[in-house]
Amino acid sequence: MYVITKSKILPVLLLICLAAFNTGVSGAERGTPREAKDMLREAVALMKSAGPAKALAKFNDPKGAFVRGDLYIFALEMGSGDYLASGGSPQLVGQNFFEQHEAAGREVSQRMLELVKTMGYGIVEYEWLNRTTNKIETKFSYVWRVEDVVLGVGFYVQPSN
Repeated sequence: MYVITKSKILPVLLLICLAAFNTGVSGAERGTPREAKDMLREAVALMKSAGPAKALAKFNDPKGAFVRGDLYIFALEMGSGDYLASGGSPQLVGQNFFEQHEAAGREVSQRMLELVKTMGYGIVEYEWLNRTTNKIETKFSYVWRVEDVVLGVGFYVQPSN
């Protein structure tokens, strides 16, 4: 058994705080790559079984099953690049994703579209504003083509210190 004496309490509390910071524990938990991949698979299955109208309505519900912490489904129309769904920001529906660029200025949409056109699915890395931390961070998005719709879910990499 380990006993924490008064002289050890401050260093132990400091270690606990540092451990919490380094594992990403904060006001909002970060989604993991596995959770993101699982959510995307669920979204693809729903899109195929329920059809686009029902699936997109569920994806756009900010309190629904397809928004979990900082993970959410987004859906883009292949031809136009218009948002069909964004659980994290439903106000984006109807806006054009092709016009958005990552923090470094590179186009994200073209890389996503090329990937799903050639492979059907995959992962894209880019720099994006994390609305939870309000900082530019490295983000990865799993994307999957279902007919003429690109479904995706992104997750942020824990910054190292």
